[in-house]
Amino acid sequence: MKITCLAKIPQTVGEDEIIQTLLKTRKIEKIDEFLSPLSPLLISITDFGFEKELKKTLAILEEIKKKNQMVVVYTDYDADGITGGSILWETLHLLGFNAMPYVPHRKHEGYGFSIKGIDAIKEKYNPGLIISVDHGITAVEKVAYAKSIGIPIIITDHHLKQEKVPDEAEAIFHISTLSGSSVSYFFSKAVFDHFKSDISTMNHERLTHNFSSDYLSLAAVGTIADLVPLIGAARSVVKYGLAAFPKIQRPGIKSILREAGIEGKIITSYEVGFIIAPRINAVGRLEHAINALRLLCTTSEEKATELAQGVGRTNQERQELVKSAIEEAKKMIEKDVLAGNLPNILILTSSEWHEGIIGLIASKMVELYYRPVIVMTQGDGFLKGSARSIPHFHITDFLRSVKEYLVDVGGHTQAAGFTILTENLSPFTEAVYKKAKKIIKKKDLEKIITADLNISLSHITSSLVKQIETLSPFGIGNPQPVFYSNATLEDVRIFGKHNEHLRMTIKNETSQPLELIAFSKATDFQKLSRGKTIEVVYQPEINRWNGTEKLQGKLIHWQ
Repeated sequence: MKITCLAKIPQTVGEDEIIQTLLKTRKIEKIDEFLSPLSPLLISITDFGFEKELKKTLAILEEIKKKNQMVVVYTDYDADGITGGSILWETLHLLGFNAMPYVPHRKHEGYGFSIKGIDAIKEKYNPGLIISVDHGITAVEKVAYAKSIGIPIIITDHHLKQEKVPDEAEAIFHISTLSGSSVSYFFSKAVFDHFKSDISTMNHERLTHNFSSDYLSLAAVGTIADLVPLIGAARSVVKYGLAAFPKIQRPGIKSILREAGIEGKIITSYEVGFIIAPRINAVGRLEHAINALRLLCTTSEEKATELAQGVGRTNQERQELVKSAIEEAKKMIEKDVLAGNLPNILILTSSEWHEGIIGLIASKMVELYYRPVIVMTQGDGFLKGSARSIPHFHITDFLRSVKEYLVDVGGHTQAAGFTILTENLSPFTEAVYKKAKKIIKKKDLEKIITADLNISLSHITSSLVKQIETLSPFGIGNPQPVFYSNATLEDVRIFGKHNEHLRMTIKNETSQPLELIAFSKATDFQKLSRGKTIEVVYQPEINRWNGTEKLQGKLIHWQ
């Protein structure tokens, strides 16, 4: 394990200079804009260069509304798609459109547009228009098919483009720097601005509230869940969306917070990424994600409570399935681990793993073994695959370089999904191992922990940490600051229901004692002794509970 620091803080430096150093290491040039980003209410879809597309879309929607034709919002089944789909469907509904949401079944229809899904929509709704949310930019053949049977399509998406885009679409709103839910937010806001004069006062007031509150929070959930870099407009959405949580009126979100035990708590990127979004995602992973959309859109307190409880149970089931699958995956490579002979990329296949959790398995294996991981599960004549990667290795581009073996592939820099025919598994595996061995070097697989600052413990105060909080929201592109310090270990204990966690207290000659918490690290207890000088990598935080504040930190690594 290698530790690097982006900057070293002299003992004489004050808090303001420390904050300026953090901004400098993040390469933040427009500091005022970063600290006080523009409200999303002042950002338009045309700011991204879609004047022509918007004009055409609004003309189509005017015709659709005049004829009272059906509009189907065809959304993805993950947290980004469900939040974005909820925003667009509800906007159209409150604007008086004849609109219905459509969420494909992960197992039976797969990601994005499918012939099966389009045929089902044609038969059930015979729509005058389909609008995609969080998918469609790679669906060239599917969009052409829909047009051939008389269904025009408008695409809103953020995923990586391929060489060819769906030219048969009526309009494409593709913004790679945003999440699918944020693209949906700005698209929906433009539609609302155009049609708002034709609706009732009640719906006008409700939508006005939603775009400044509920929809912003939903878009923030989708952005954080999809690991979109929090810069530019994406940062605006998340900063204002998190701040809007206390003003949310929809019963579904309030029920999720209540079921998760975080009602009334300040909602940060952590609560969204590790508590709220996983619950929304769990439904699409194991069941049909339409129930997650129903939860976000229902106006019934009773229905919201019932659905939120179901989501909570599904999330617990998902956690158990992942835990069991991870143990199986570790056994698959046990011999290679013991022999120190792990390949540069891991490929794991099991017919027993639920398709909805293979991405989570891949993520955990990357965390454990620090190399790209491909996980596949058996379907009917084909396999579904999910891949996750280490920093600086573009897994989607890598998979596209062997696309001759794949039915389809799509994704981002560090996450991808694909389908492969069973008969191609062996040659695909051979090609992937061979190529990875050639292009992934040994140094790429050495885990590096990067700390923002090498800093003395005497600098770590509640006042400094509160100043650091002004740099939030934290996430991809703006991670929570990580510090490196030398210290003396004053005390160390284990705690938790099963004594699985570690708590240490550290200090130096001039500092106050600082408590650090390491979850699931109790096995390190035997290696630590009081009075020992250690190096620690940590994130200082303010623990707020029952009206009290306590300075502590999250331990990332020690040596």
